Amino acid sequence: MRVYFYILGFFITSSITAQQAEVDFDAVDSLYREDQFYFSVAYSTMQNQPDGFKQSKFSPAISLGFLRDMPINKNRTLAIAAGIGYSLNMYNQNLVVDQTVDGNDYFPIPEDETLDKSRFTFHSVDVPIEFRWRNSTPESYKFWRVYTGLKLSYVFYNQYKLGSSLGNYSISNNDDINKIQYGAYISVGWNTVNLYGYYGLNSFFKSSAKIDGKSLDLNALHLGLMFYIL
Repeated sequence: MRVYFYILGFFITSSITAQQAEVDFDAVDSLYREDQFYFSVAYSTMQNQPDGFKQSKFSPAISLGFLRDMPINKNRTLAIAAGIGYSLNMYNQNLVVDQTVDGNDYFPIPEDETLDKSRFTFHSVDVPIEFRWRNSTPESYKFWRVYTGLKLSYVFYNQYKLGSSLGNYSISNNDDINKIQYGAYISVGWNTVNLYGYYGLNSFFKSSAKIDGKSLDLNALHLGLMFYIL
Protein backbone atom coordinates (compact mmCIF):
# COMPACT_ATOMS: atom_id res chain seq x y z
CA MET A 1 0.00 0.00 0.00
CA ARG A 2 2.86 2.36 0.85
CA VAL A 3 4.35 1.74 -2.58
CA TYR A 4 1.00 2.65 -4.12
CA PHE A 5 0.95 6.03 -2.37
CA TYR A 6 4.56 6.67 -3.45
CA ILE A 7 3.62 5.99 -7.06
CA LEU A 8 0.46 8.12 -6.81
CA GLY A 9 2.43 10.97 -5.28
CA PHE A 10 5.05 10.75 -8.03
CA PHE A 11 2.44 11.10 -10.79
CA ILE A 12 0.66 13.98 -9.02
CA THR A 13 3.95 15.85 -8.56
CA SER A 14 4.95 15.21 -12.17
CA SER A 15 1.58 16.45 -13.39
CA ILE A 16 1.85 19.71 -11.42
CA THR A 17 5.42 20.26 -12.62
CA ALA A 18 4.41 19.67 -16.25
CA GLN A 19 1.53 22.14 -15.95
CA GLN A 20 3.87 24.77 -14.55
CA ALA A 21 6.33 24.14 -17.39
CA GLU A 22 3.73 24.67 -20.12
CA VAL A 23 4.49 27.62 -22.37
CA ASP A 24 2.12 30.55 -21.98
CA PHE A 25 1.84 31.88 -25.50
CA ASP A 26 -0.12 34.93 -24.31
CA ALA A 27 2.60 36.03 -21.90
CA VAL A 28 4.30 39.38 -22.52
CA ASP A 29 7.84 39.01 -23.88
CA SER A 30 9.83 41.59 -21.94
CA LEU A 31 12.99 40.63 -23.86
CA TYR A 32 11.57 41.25 -27.31
CA ARG A 33 13.61 42.31 -30.34
CA GLU A 34 12.37 44.42 -33.25
CA ASP A 35 12.68 44.65 -37.03
CA GLN A 36 14.96 41.75 -37.91
CA PHE A 37 14.33 41.76 -41.69
CA TYR A 38 14.24 44.76 -44.01
CA PHE A 39 13.33 45.56 -47.59
CA SER A 40 13.67 48.94 -49.33
CA VAL A 41 12.75 50.34 -52.71
CA ALA A 42 13.90 53.78 -53.77
CA TYR A 43 14.56 56.18 -56.60
CA SER A 44 18.31 56.50 -57.19
CA THR A 45 20.13 59.55 -58.46
CA MET A 46 23.76 60.45 -59.05
CA GLN A 47 25.09 63.56 -57.31
CA ASN A 48 27.97 65.88 -58.31
CA GLN A 49 26.93 65.65 -61.94
CA PRO A 50 29.36 67.10 -64.50
CA ASP A 51 28.28 69.53 -67.22
CA GLY A 52 26.06 67.90 -69.82
CA PHE A 53 25.20 64.93 -67.57
CA LYS A 54 21.52 64.01 -67.35
CA GLN A 55 19.58 61.17 -65.81
CA SER A 56 16.74 59.59 -67.75
CA LYS A 57 13.91 57.18 -67.05
CA PHE A 58 13.32 55.66 -63.62
CA SER A 59 16.42 54.43 -61.81
CA PRO A 60 15.53 51.91 -59.07
CA ALA A 61 17.45 50.99 -55.93
CA ILE A 62 16.37 47.79 -54.17
CA SER A 63 17.85 46.29 -51.02
CA LEU A 64 16.96 43.51 -48.60
CA GLY A 65 18.62 41.76 -45.70
CA PHE A 66 18.73 40.78 -42.05
CA LEU A 67 19.60 42.92 -39.03
CA ARG A 68 20.28 41.66 -35.51
CA ASP A 69 18.47 43.94 -33.07
CA MET A 70 20.42 44.49 -29.82
CA PRO A 71 18.56 46.67 -27.27
CA ILE A 72 20.80 48.79 -25.01
CA ASN A 73 18.34 50.14 -22.42
CA LYS A 74 15.90 48.55 -20.00
CA ASN A 75 12.77 49.65 -21.89
CA ARG A 76 14.30 48.38 -25.15
CA THR A 77 13.46 51.63 -26.92
CA LEU A 78 17.13 52.16 -27.83
CA ALA A 79 19.14 49.61 -29.76
CA ILE A 80 22.11 48.92 -31.96
CA ALA A 81 21.60 46.71 -35.01
CA ALA A 82 24.06 45.13 -37.41
CA GLY A 83 23.51 42.73 -40.26
CA ILE A 84 24.06 41.73 -43.86
CA GLY A 85 22.12 42.31 -47.05
CA TYR A 86 22.04 42.62 -50.83
CA SER A 87 21.48 45.66 -53.05
CA LEU A 88 20.64 46.15 -56.71
CA ASN A 89 21.16 49.73 -57.93
CA MET A 90 20.53 50.99 -61.46
CA TYR A 91 21.31 54.41 -62.94
CA ASN A 92 19.87 55.44 -66.28
CA GLN A 93 21.63 58.50 -67.72
CA ASN A 94 23.30 59.87 -70.85
CA LEU A 95 26.93 59.03 -70.10
CA VAL A 96 28.89 57.08 -72.72
CA VAL A 97 31.73 54.76 -71.68
CA ASP A 98 34.07 54.23 -74.60
CA GLN A 99 36.70 51.50 -74.26
CA THR A 100 40.12 52.34 -75.73
CA VAL A 101 43.57 50.76 -75.56
CA ASP A 102 44.56 53.39 -72.97
CA GLY A 103 41.50 52.86 -70.76
CA ASN A 104 37.92 54.11 -70.73
CA ASP A 105 36.74 57.48 -71.98
CA TYR A 106 33.67 59.07 -70.39
CA PHE A 107 31.51 61.76 -71.99
CA PRO A 108 27.83 62.77 -72.29
CA ILE A 109 26.36 61.59 -75.55
CA PRO A 110 26.39 64.40 -78.16
CA GLU A 111 23.02 66.04 -78.80
CA ASP A 112 23.11 65.06 -82.48
CA GLU A 113 23.24 61.35 -81.55
CA THR A 114 20.28 59.21 -80.53
CA LEU A 115 20.24 57.40 -77.19
CA ASP A 116 18.01 54.46 -76.29
CA LYS A 117 19.86 53.15 -73.25
CA SER A 118 22.84 54.09 -71.10
CA ARG A 119 22.72 52.33 -67.77
CA PHE A 120 25.01 51.42 -64.89
CA THR A 121 24.00 48.43 -62.76
CA PHE A 122 25.59 47.54 -59.43
CA HIS A 123 25.13 44.33 -57.43
CA SER A 124 26.55 44.53 -53.92
CA VAL A 125 26.76 42.79 -50.56
CA ASP A 126 25.94 45.23 -47.76
CA VAL A 127 26.95 45.43 -44.11
CA PRO A 128 24.69 47.95 -42.35
CA ILE A 129 25.09 49.08 -38.74
CA GLU A 130 22.60 51.46 -37.18
CA PHE A 131 21.43 53.22 -34.04
CA ARG A 132 17.73 52.77 -33.32
CA TRP A 133 15.15 54.74 -31.39
CA ARG A 134 11.51 53.62 -31.16
CA ASN A 135 8.63 54.03 -28.71
CA SER A 136 7.80 50.32 -28.86
CA THR A 137 6.30 48.19 -26.08
CA PRO A 138 6.15 44.41 -25.57
CA GLU A 139 2.40 44.49 -26.29
CA SER A 140 2.41 46.33 -29.63
CA TYR A 141 4.16 45.96 -32.98
CA LYS A 142 3.00 49.42 -34.12
CA PHE A 143 5.25 52.30 -33.08
CA TRP A 144 7.22 55.32 -34.26
CA ARG A 145 10.84 54.76 -35.18
CA VAL A 146 13.95 56.67 -36.21
CA TYR A 147 16.79 54.42 -37.38
CA THR A 148 20.03 55.88 -38.72
CA GLY A 149 23.41 54.41 -39.51
CA LEU A 150 26.16 53.60 -41.98
CA LYS A 151 26.23 51.00 -44.74
CA LEU A 152 29.37 49.46 -46.18
CA SER A 153 28.93 47.83 -49.60
CA TYR A 154 31.10 45.53 -51.66
CA VAL A 155 30.23 45.72 -55.37
CA PHE A 156 30.81 42.16 -56.55
CA TYR A 157 29.45 42.78 -60.06
CA ASN A 158 28.93 45.91 -62.14
CA GLN A 159 27.72 46.34 -65.70
CA TYR A 160 27.33 49.17 -68.18
CA LYS A 161 24.98 48.92 -71.17
CA LEU A 162 24.77 51.30 -74.11
CA GLY A 163 22.17 51.34 -76.86
CA SER A 164 22.61 54.33 -79.17
CA SER A 165 23.55 55.54 -82.62
CA LEU A 166 27.17 55.30 -81.44
CA GLY A 167 26.83 51.55 -80.94
CA ASN A 168 25.29 48.81 -78.85
CA TYR A 169 27.48 47.03 -76.31
CA SER A 170 27.99 46.25 -72.65
CA ILE A 171 30.96 46.39 -70.29
CA SER A 172 31.13 44.08 -67.28
CA ASN A 173 33.21 44.63 -64.14
CA ASN A 174 34.66 47.96 -65.16
CA ASP A 175 37.95 48.39 -63.27
CA ASP A 176 37.21 52.11 -62.83
CA ILE A 177 34.34 51.32 -60.44
CA ASN A 178 35.08 51.44 -56.71
CA LYS A 179 34.29 48.00 -55.34
CA ILE A 180 34.05 49.41 -51.80
CA GLN A 181 31.30 51.97 -51.38
CA TYR A 182 29.82 53.41 -48.21
CA GLY A 183 27.21 55.89 -47.12
CA ALA A 184 24.87 57.15 -44.39
CA TYR A 185 21.15 56.44 -44.23
CA ILE A 186 18.05 57.18 -42.19
CA SER A 187 14.64 55.54 -41.90
CA VAL A 188 11.73 57.35 -40.23
CA GLY A 189 8.14 56.24 -39.91
CA TRP A 190 5.29 54.45 -38.23
CA ASN A 191 4.57 50.72 -38.22
CA THR A 192 5.76 48.74 -41.27
CA VAL A 193 6.20 51.50 -43.87
CA ASN A 194 8.88 54.16 -43.41
CA LEU A 195 10.50 56.97 -45.38
CA TYR A 196 14.06 56.10 -46.33
CA GLY A 197 17.07 58.07 -47.51
CA TYR A 198 20.66 57.08 -48.31
CA TYR A 199 23.59 59.32 -49.26
CA GLY A 200 26.83 57.88 -50.63
CA LEU A 201 29.96 59.23 -48.96
CA ASN A 202 32.39 58.18 -51.67
CA SER A 203 32.41 58.18 -55.45
CA PHE A 204 31.28 55.35 -57.70
CA PHE A 205 34.47 55.81 -59.67
CA LYS A 206 38.16 55.69 -58.95
CA SER A 207 40.29 58.76 -59.65
CA SER A 208 41.36 57.18 -62.96
CA ALA A 209 37.87 57.83 -64.39
CA LYS A 210 37.81 61.35 -65.83
CA ILE A 211 35.53 63.52 -67.87
CA ASP A 212 37.01 66.57 -69.61
CA GLY A 213 40.19 66.01 -67.60
CA LYS A 214 38.37 66.11 -64.25
CA SER A 215 37.69 63.17 -61.92
CA LEU A 216 34.24 61.67 -62.28
CA ASP A 217 33.06 62.11 -58.68
CA LEU A 218 29.50 60.84 -58.98
CA ASN A 219 27.96 59.54 -55.76
CA ALA A 220 24.56 58.11 -54.81
CA LEU A 221 21.39 59.59 -53.37
CA HIS A 222 18.45 57.23 -52.78
CA LEU A 223 14.98 58.34 -51.65
CA GLY A 224 12.18 55.87 -51.10
CA LEU A 225 10.48 53.52 -48.67
CA MET A 226 11.76 51.02 -46.12
CA PHE A 227 9.75 48.05 -44.89
CA TYR A 228 10.56 46.17 -41.68
CA ILE A 229 9.46 42.64 -40.79
CA LEU A 230 10.03 40.81 -37.52
